[in-house]
Amino acid sequence: MNNNDILIRIRYALNLKDGQMVKIFKLGGVEVTEEEVKKMLTKVKEEFGFQDKTNTETLPCNNKMLDSFLNGLIIFKRGPQEKKPNQPENPVSIRRNNVNNIVLKKLKIALALTAEEVLDILGLAGVKISKSELSAVLRKEGHKNYKECGDRYLRNFLKGLAIQYRTAQK
Repeated sequence: MNNNDILIRIRYALNLKDGQMVKIFKLGGVEVTEEEVKKMLTKVKEEFGFQDKTNTETLPCNNKMLDSFLNGLIIFKRGPQEKKPNQPENPVSIRRNNVNNIVLKKLKIALALTAEEVLDILGLAGVKISKSELSAVLRKEGHKNYKECGDRYLRNFLKGLAIQYRTAQK
């Protein structure tokens, strides 16, 4: 999954409007317009190796933008955190190989989910993992028990999130 797919799935799961997306990006420290958000959320159709030429107006979402969006989502859902003295600015925490782990962690924080709730959400999408497997995915990169989160887990987590949040709103 690329960063644009992740944004599209988060937006759908949490039922966010374009204006809310702009506000979330701003809370994360990135200024975007509603037009730019729409371009980031446009999916290019690929069938049989050919791209749909009518739908070429896309804006790639890089790791810095995705990280800012996730940080803004935490502030949007939980409120701003008070700065501690001598606390450095948060650098971009997403690197090429740990995107899924960071997205899962930050969504867990933003939505104030417990480990059991994350497991339940994965269960809604038909995925059963143990608490220790989840713990390994949520660990800091470099820890001896760290495990990289695959696309399958993140995709199913976002699917379960959509099932839970969209059915709760009806």
